[in-house]
Amino acid sequence: MFNIERKGEEHRKLSYKDANCVGCGICTDVCPTSSLRLGPVVPIARGLIEMDLVSVNQDSCVFCGLCSVACPFDALSLEINGESIKDNKSYPIWETESKVDDEECIYCGRCNEVCPRDSILFERNLPNPVDLVRGEIEIDKDQCIYCSFCADLCPAGAIIIDNVPASNVDKLNNSIEVDLSKCIFCGVCKRVCPENAIKQICSTCMYAEDIDVPEITGETIILESSCVNCSWCSEICPVDAITVVKPFEGKLELVETEENICKGDSCHACQDVCPCNAVSIVDGKSVTNLDFCNLCGACVGACPQNIRILTRTDMKLTNVNSESWKEILNTLIGK
Repeated sequence: MFNIERKGEEHRKLSYKDANCVGCGICTDVCPTSSLRLGPVVPIARGLIEMDLVSVNQDSCVFCGLCSVACPFDALSLEINGESIKDNKSYPIWETESKVDDEECIYCGRCNEVCPRDSILFERNLPNPVDLVRGEIEIDKDQCIYCSFCADLCPAGAIIIDNVPASNVDKLNNSIEVDLSKCIFCGVCKRVCPENAIKQICSTCMYAEDIDVPEITGETIILESSCVNCSWCSEICPVDAITVVKPFEGKLELVETEENICKGDSCHACQDVCPCNAVSIVDGKSVTNLDFCNLCGACVGACPQNIRILTRTDMKLTNVNSESWKEILNTLIGK
């Protein structure tokens, strides 16, 4: 992380958050003074080197803010007199989005499990199982031989048995208890008991109309500050409750030549740097699933064979009013 400032008639401050950076190099591509430098992305991604992915030459930086607006991942931010230019309506804005429809979300948590950036906060509140079942259970400890059949087969793990060592035959030192907060009164213990020491009644069906319908509540929040719009969450969501708008449209191809071929098994640099977990090695070759790729280009810069070809056809960066900025930013999509 770095913070550099220029004081004067306007107080300008450029901040960089390495935690948000994906090492794509977009900022270095658009910097008009070549003041930003991309570090050794692959060794950093592999944990071999501890350093920021991007560094800046403070002497040559003109604090124009072009890098800040070009970064789709909010890793760079320029403030003018304490106000971020991203809050200024005259500056370009990314119209990317990763949003959860609270009305549709069922709080299954699958999005939280697959997010490659840990950008989803998930909380689920389940009803108390005790409130959803009815029944009675009783164990005759005089008849019980503490064989543990009931405990071993209990599907809810509700029966707890403490046995003394095998050399001790005094069963009075044994104990058996039923955790009623777990018991579902299924009757497995009763059927398996060789001594008929367990009495059990399930009345859940009988009182079904009196038992509240289970209500599952919770909250699913996508953190915009660290989200890279990879769409893993929207693709995995079973109820289509998540909408993702990626920063770019286009394609990513692997173009091999006789001199340069993919060395996926021994190299896998593209896989190591991908912030979207979109790259896998299949039959010794790198394969990118474009459903999860955000076309950031980090893999392109990391490939030592230079055989990954990125073609962007559109981007969701709008409100570009400056012709000079438009000319520079259009280079990101090949215009």
